[in-house]
Amino acid sequence: MDLLALVDFNLVARHGGFGRAARASGRPKATLSRRVADLEAGLDLRLFERGARTLKLTEEGRALHQRSAALLAELDEATAMIASGADRPRGRLRISAPLLFSQVAMGKLAAGFALRYPEVRLEVTTEDRAVDMVEEGYDLVIRVNPDPDESLVGRIFLRDRLLVVAGPTLARPDDGSAVPAVVRAGREQPAQWKVKGTDAARIAVDPVLRLSSLIMVRDAVRMGVGAAVLPASLVSHDLAAGTLVHWADLDMPDTALWALYPSRRLLNARVSAFLDYLKQAFPHGTPDELAAHIAP
Repeated sequence: MDLLALVDFNLVARHGGFGRAARASGRPKATLSRRVADLEAGLDLRLFERGARTLKLTEEGRALHQRSAALLAELDEATAMIASGADRPRGRLRISAPLLFSQVAMGKLAAGFALRYPEVRLEVTTEDRAVDMVEEGYDLVIRVNPDPDESLVGRIFLRDRLLVVAGPTLARPDDGSAVPAVVRAGREQPAQWKVKGTDAARIAVDPVLRLSSLIMVRDAVRMGVGAAVLPASLVSHDLAAGTLVHWADLDMPDTALWALYPSRRLLNARVSAFLDYLKQAFPHGTPDELAAHIAP
């Protein structure tokens, strides 16, 4: 494949037309058109649908653009770094992070990273859904207990555990009766919480309040409306201050936060720097280290 033709194809795809690409790059429109035509002939594929006034990527063209644009950007970055004799991170870094982690820690982490690496343009979006990293242009995603995915690799940088907590005025029932509970909205809730203990104890629950954010759940439990299952990091300050009481640990494996990136993409300097920064921020990956980032 002609690399220069691939570069010109991506230039036209990015700008949405030969004329706009020519004006943006200062290159002749006829040259761009010829190179794209040569690329189509070499691949035996039509990459653009050409109308009288419109130019649209075909399905094959869109797939080629999505997969090759990031690789060409990394190649440009690598050659620029070699030419300048520098290996410091620079350029745009797009990260997707889950809601709770973003709310309690990502602001401070992002600011600290930006101060350390001023030539990196960091962009963080918050979402709990599974994202397509290649199609949506993310360099790194942070996820809680992600499903196995052969297209992604990464590492665990934090672990947390789930606790049953309540306000100090709410007594834990010892007769098997249900306790009023604050739960996450939009999720199926069990009739009982299985907690760790000598006899695999269970706490029957009666959901009296459903909220979409764990921070809202914590704040409601502080008011004494009911008990809840919350991460240890989120309630660490409350337990120390006595505004919440620890009833039990939920009987389930710890939650793990993963930093993931595409397995087929070279690990660029920006991603590598952010992974190292996470390791420095959470050297042991414990709930207490995450709690230190959370304001009381």
